[in-house]
Amino acid sequence: MKIVLLPGLDGTGRLFSPLVQELAPGHPTQVVAYPAEEPMGYDKLEQWVRQALPPEEPFVLLAESFSGPLAMAIAASPPAGLRGLVLCATFARNPIPSLAGFRWMIPFLPIRAAPSRLLGWLLLGRMSSAAWRCAIASTLASVSVRAIRCRLRAVLSVDATAALASACVPVLYLRASQDRVVPLSATKLISETLPSTRVVSIDGPHFLLQANPTAAGRAIGDFLASIERP
Repeated sequence: MKIVLLPGLDGTGRLFSPLVQELAPGHPTQVVAYPAEEPMGYDKLEQWVRQALPPEEPFVLLAESFSGPLAMAIAASPPAGLRGLVLCATFARNPIPSLAGFRWMIPFLPIRAAPSRLLGWLLLGRMSSAAWRCAIASTLASVSVRAIRCRLRAVLSVDATAALASACVPVLYLRASQDRVVPLSATKLISETLPSTRVVSIDGPHFLLQANPTAAGRAIGDFLASIERP
């Protein structure tokens, strides 16, 4: 069964390489990258993703961080081939509600000048390294500041709980045990909204698929096996 990967805030999909290498050969992958220049919120990105989904074969949608609400919206009105949903270190609603009142600051955020060590601490925690910090910086540099700011605004105002509650496919949630970006409360909200969600906690930071791809790949493989089992 194919796995369609929806990336985090950068929208490039470049950082999926460690996970793709861990997934079984029987599960081909497709990365849906978002427009690097055009600012698009969740509604427009949903249309973009739907047009890129496999038209005639079964697939599982894997959404990392920023892309969680997108996947939930698609699962609420699923295309014919959708068989399951994997949510990783993500949220159905703004994960840090206290930041909602600071939307006015987004145009002034130093997107290009964000300290790489701070990003490494937030996203990779103790697994941060110079190589990963460089990879994150170069990936963000390939996306326009306007696009990133638009996505940040979208996160602060999103509420996909109704869509998640309507999901009619199996859902796996991969929780990063050391996540410094998405708190445990976001996981609890998803579990309360859709009690059938299978939650697997994996040791690692927010960039779970990059820092611990082996454990993540194993959990995804088990989930796919449960879907494919007669």
